[in-house]
Amino acid sequence: MAGEPSAPGGGIAPDMPDHFQVEDASFDHVRRDVMIPMRDGAKLHTVIIIPKGAHGAPILLTRTPYNADHMVAFASSGNMGPMLEGYDNMPDVIADGGYIRVIQDVRGKYGSEGRYVMNRPLRGPLNGSAVDHATDTWDTIEWLVHNLPESNGKVGIIGVSYDGYTAITALFHPHPALKVSVPMNPMVDGWMGDDWFHNGAFREEMLPYIYEQDGTPKNTATWWASQYDSYDVFLRAGSAGAAGRVRGMDQIGFFRQILAHPAYDDWWQQQALDRLLPREGLTVPTLLVHSLWDQEDNYGAIALYHALEKDPAAASRLWLAVGPWNHGGEIREASTLGPVKLRSDTGLYFRRNILEPFLAHYLKDGSVPLPARVTAFRTGDNIWENADALPPRDCASGCTTLHLEPGQGLGAQAPGADAGVARYVSDPDHPVPYVARPIVSKGRPGSNWRDWLATDQRNMAARPDVLSFTSPVLTAPFVVRGQPHMHLTAATTGTDGDFVVKLIDVYPDEVADQPEMGGYQLMISADILRGRYRESFAQPHPIPANVAQAYDMVLPLANHTFLPGHRIMIQIQSSWFPLYDRNPQTYVENIFLAPKEAYRPATVSVDLARSWLEVHGAPVKGH
Repeated sequence: MAGEPSAPGGGIAPDMPDHFQVEDASFDHVRRDVMIPMRDGAKLHTVIIIPKGAHGAPILLTRTPYNADHMVAFASSGNMGPMLEGYDNMPDVIADGGYIRVIQDVRGKYGSEGRYVMNRPLRGPLNGSAVDHATDTWDTIEWLVHNLPESNGKVGIIGVSYDGYTAITALFHPHPALKVSVPMNPMVDGWMGDDWFHNGAFREEMLPYIYEQDGTPKNTATWWASQYDSYDVFLRAGSAGAAGRVRGMDQIGFFRQILAHPAYDDWWQQQALDRLLPREGLTVPTLLVHSLWDQEDNYGAIALYHALEKDPAAASRLWLAVGPWNHGGEIREASTLGPVKLRSDTGLYFRRNILEPFLAHYLKDGSVPLPARVTAFRTGDNIWENADALPPRDCASGCTTLHLEPGQGLGAQAPGADAGVARYVSDPDHPVPYVARPIVSKGRPGSNWRDWLATDQRNMAARPDVLSFTSPVLTAPFVVRGQPHMHLTAATTGTDGDFVVKLIDVYPDEVADQPEMGGYQLMISADILRGRYRESFAQPHPIPANVAQAYDMVLPLANHTFLPGHRIMIQIQSSWFPLYDRNPQTYVENIFLAPKEAYRPATVSVDLARSWLEVHGAPVKGH
């Protein structure tokens, strides 16, 4: 029998070499891993993928907290395309387009040095250091253009979600070599309507993300729960603050900041990019990308667009693409939205007809025609439309009013002053779920988080604590564009409360080519308002019990045709759990710290004569 392999001086020789060299001669690309130095001395881990034989190639950069190594290893392949098939990578754009792909771990995450800060504020009142995402991007680009001889010296930055946020921060004091930015589904204002809050209501389902993303550099701490259904997890925990604290989240600086800043105070306002970038001025051509059914960041791109378009100089460098996607859905095959058939691959259309020519024009060849200023997909009709601009956010002109009617009807004519009220009891111990139970949180096996905004709302309509107002069957198309504006007048027996408003397309009772869609209730636009912020987002006020109050809500962007045979519905409720934390309905200084006894049922009375929805659209026509 052969003995163990010997080693000089005795012992056993190791199988594993000190430094394994990948045999990559057959690959269609060259990979370089570098640590790029920043101005403060920290080095950021950067993966560079260069097409073999590249010469004069433009650079596409993404800066991410989501592990650069993982984002260039979606397939074990020697070919660039399959390797990049995954989050934030579009092989048909990047690999087929001959771009040099650069992905960098932001400071403090995965392979990069430094300390991580969630959505690190730009230098200023909230960041007294010498560095931020803008300086890190500048220093990175400066290194790339001097150390990649294969490039043409032109850089574009692109990314989805958090990576869309870093694509926006690159626009502050941008490097001269930065020729284009494409923020896709970006985080822009975390309090007004992106990841953390919507109009003051906290997105409790984001606690696992904060726990894992901000707990350790490499996400090695995993959110734990002893129940399968997240509805049970958060209901038993009590307040959102209690749910975090029992898991040790007081150790996480961002969690402590959320607890300390429940209102839209200076801490939030001074880092809202739609407030900051217009002051900076837009000097780099930018394509904002928005998803109509974005379950995570359906506020930021549109808010930033409206903030920038007011300035002619900024508007000249601004483009917008709007599609029928969930969060990041544009980077993959997108011929369906949940069960809704779109009749074409809308993701492919976006990449081929909007993104590719936009990048090519600024990074390769200025003779390539640019897309329209606004390219938007209209669901229902399932068509692409070009426009010079979005409809305005307000309804000063060109709008139709949909009035709530007695008997839970919906129509174009205002009811009389004696229309009365519609009532429901909101009980925080039995909140309305945001999707049919069991609810499996984002990232867990069996989760339907990605498509929940397109799920059937009939389960909610069947609850006694959800009001549904429905139009007659439409005999002509009804097109809704822009952001619907809800004017709600209601009283509550509590001293605080939330209001959820949903604009819904009710399908015919029978759908010939898709029977399972018979009677389907598809949300077109929906949002929540925390009642204490009805007068001021920065200064909360208790609700006077049993006194009618006005609650005005601007809903997310819609671009949809309600087809003949369909009906229009508006749903109103007071909880959307556990997507948003429960309002105790008894006023407390900080809902994150609300004690159990503060959670009490309340009767809500909606004043029908003084409640309506304004939309950019055509009048309702009934039988």
